[in-house]
Amino acid sequence: MRHTTTISTEDQAIATGFERFYELLRRLTPRSELSLTAASTLRRLERSGPHRLCELHAPEGVSQPAMTQLVTRLEREGLARRGSDPADGRAVVVSITEAGREAVARRREGRTRALSALLEQLPAADHAAIMAALPALEKLGDLLAENTN
Repeated sequence: MRHTTTISTEDQAIATGFERFYELLRRLTPRSELSLTAASTLRRLERSGPHRLCELHAPEGVSQPAMTQLVTRLEREGLARRGSDPADGRAVVVSITEAGREAVARRREGRTRALSALLEQLPAADHAAIMAALPALEKLGDLLAENTN
């Protein structure tokens, strides 16, 4: 593991590449009933299971009142549900519903179809390089999750 006090040229290039890829994914994502924050929150609930309401706002970069409003909307639309925390009845736990899972899957499928069309245009070596990078990207995502929990 590297420990530096200055940002390397390589790290700057990676950050720039991630920014460009993020823009690409945003453009490829079909416009749907879900905002970026709503989709991200539902993916988090799908991937990690139920969360206390108070744990959801910080990783999504929104205030707690904004997350409360979002969860209220998701609940009204049948995409999420609130319940009591079994360990502390005063705390609210949010979980994804089957309809929420389906909404996430539709969004993912639309993005995958659009991305697949672009990937088909890449040379095989570039496609292989992207595949080879996936495990490292997963580890990077795990590190982020560990550092924001």
